[in-house]
Amino acid sequence: MIRSPGKGRQAEAARNDEKVLQAAREVFATQGWDAPVSAVAQRAGVGMGSLYRRYGSKTDLLQYLCILSMQQNIDAARTALALEDAWDGLVGYIQECVAFGAGAFAPLAGTIEVTDDMIATAKKANRLLARIVARAHQSGRLRADVRATDVWCLIEQFGRRSAVPGAPEDANAHRRLVAIALDGLGTGPAQPLPGSPPGLHVNAQRWARRPG
Repeated sequence: MIRSPGKGRQAEAARNDEKVLQAAREVFATQGWDAPVSAVAQRAGVGMGSLYRRYGSKTDLLQYLCILSMQQNIDAARTALALEDAWDGLVGYIQECVAFGAGAFAPLAGTIEVTDDMIATAKKANRLLARIVARAHQSGRLRADVRATDVWCLIEQFGRRSAVPGAPEDANAHRRLVAIALDGLGTGPAQPLPGSPPGLHVNAQRWARRPG
């Protein structure tokens, strides 16, 4: 989560940042990157005036949202490194990053200018991920051929929402797929999968005609 500094205006600004970040993930995932900023503001429940007072353009907003997302990644990494068990740290890191949608802004790569702040924040996040993976390797719990980039690619794949507006989200099936992927990373025995196996009705629901 984005940390709210102090009280008053700073705290309110931090809360608005979190709302805008989550709203942007949802809007751009379902409407594409051409979606207007007004759709993000509406979803977040903040005024366009306050949004543009903070960000001079849509590009400025997207650059800042990328930094906020990476900061969430950094917080998750620090939590993981604070755990005594290296494997628990790696699993917790992946699950948290997937949960908040760490890969949501990956499709922006190559479409907006990368700022110095974005580069510095990304380097910090990458260094922490490398430490998480190194600890898991040293513990003998992580497959020797798995690299930090593999872990991040997994997070990106599972951390994106459906690009189809109104598509049903099956949280149970999603948790099971993440658990299967995590077992594939490890050297130990497979763990029981959460929830119950999704039935064929899941695919049927995807093809069901939606109202409107």
